Amino acid sequence: MKMKGNLISSSLCWSPIISVLFILLVGMAMTGCATVTQLGTAAHGGDIREVEALLNKGADVNERVMGVTPLVEAVFYNASLDIVRLLLDKGAHINIDAGSGWKPIHYAVNNGNANVVKLLLDRGADFSGMNGFGKTPLKMAEEKGLTVIARMLREAEENQYKKLYAKDEKPTPSVPEKFSVSTPKSDVDELPLVKAKPNKNSYAIVIGIENYRQKLPKADYAVNDAKTMTEYLTKVMGYPEENVITLLNDHASNVDLVKYFEKWLPNNVENGGSVFVYYSGHGAPDPKSGSAYLVPYDGDPSFIDETGYSLKRMYAALGKLPAKEVIVALDSCFSGAGGRSVLAKGARPLVMNLQNAVDLPSNMTVLSASSGDQTSSTYDEKGHGLFTYFMLKGIKNEDVTRQDGSIKMDALFGYIKPQVERIARKQYNNEQTPQLFGGKTR
Repeated sequence: MKMKGNLISSSLCWSPIISVLFILLVGMAMTGCATVTQLGTAAHGGDIREVEALLNKGADVNERVMGVTPLVEAVFYNASLDIVRLLLDKGAHINIDAGSGWKPIHYAVNNGNANVVKLLLDRGADFSGMNGFGKTPLKMAEEKGLTVIARMLREAEENQYKKLYAKDEKPTPSVPEKFSVSTPKSDVDELPLVKAKPNKNSYAIVIGIENYRQKLPKADYAVNDAKTMTEYLTKVMGYPEENVITLLNDHASNVDLVKYFEKWLPNNVENGGSVFVYYSGHGAPDPKSGSAYLVPYDGDPSFIDETGYSLKRMYAALGKLPAKEVIVALDSCFSGAGGRSVLAKGARPLVMNLQNAVDLPSNMTVLSASSGDQTSSTYDEKGHGLFTYFMLKGIKNEDVTRQDGSIKMDALFGYIKPQVERIARKQYNNEQTPQLFGGKTR
């Protein structure tokens, strides 16, 4: 074993506990005094007021004792997310090596703390380094079966790869730059101040598909719809960020839908939980069977049975969950008559009976943007689908959300329906009547 200053290296493969405790014990033996700073003690003890007070008095946020800083203390002892965030805000070194290659992100993964892992990733943590076992954070997460954390780390790797190889690439605009138009901002893009209590047993899948691989008509504002819906779920309605899957464009393929509806949800939803599903994009009918399908990123309306994801299949997967309540919101249409629907070439639009197409479980409620023979409009001046805009506006301004983040569906529908009908008729000379059907509408 070799020592140099505060750095300790060893050819041994240490566990995270041995790594930190060995450093602290060696420091005590060498100095005969306490090896943890007062700030470090407050950090790992979970006393955020004391941490803040010490920082305000001038405590060094990066003071090291045998390689251990207050941030390492906080993450290692699984202190609150607020303490970790406060230390980072005050300049804590996020990639500090506490010994044997163990960094804060390794300890966060080892603790299975998805919230801290996400915070560290958002703040630029290096997730490529190996610990004393020669394992990256991703490898640790995979071996521990931490699926949510593993997904975060894989997405971080993908984003890093894209940035690395896109530095010198400038996409060619589809229209001259001076004529390009950004997505309008509306009142619903500013989140309400009221926030529901966190509900750890709430899960959501949010899908927004604007551009399709098959060069289908663009589903305008679908991505903005999905992003804003995710913001409402996680920052207003009490859904934990790690419990919300957001699939946009090429990340919403047929395989992705199967994976998350039929594997991820069953693996995560617990008895008595709640599930929210939101879809913004094209729907399509199967002219042969009359079934309605979501059109994934790689969907082809000419082969919709093979490439689409049917509502029947989705409802069946959701119906197997042990959830107390399942809500499905569809900003799409399925007739093939235009709007947010597509149709195989040469086929004629159909009148879809979405309500009677399948028997819904008693715990499931479906809120659809329009009836089976109508089209779903976009609300161009607001930058959202017409249905989605008023759904978000209802959640923001009307008394439709309970303290636990659940929605009073009857109240929300009572607000959405006349608003959508009025704007569709007045501005687009179009009939669009949202539908509510299923089990509980409490």
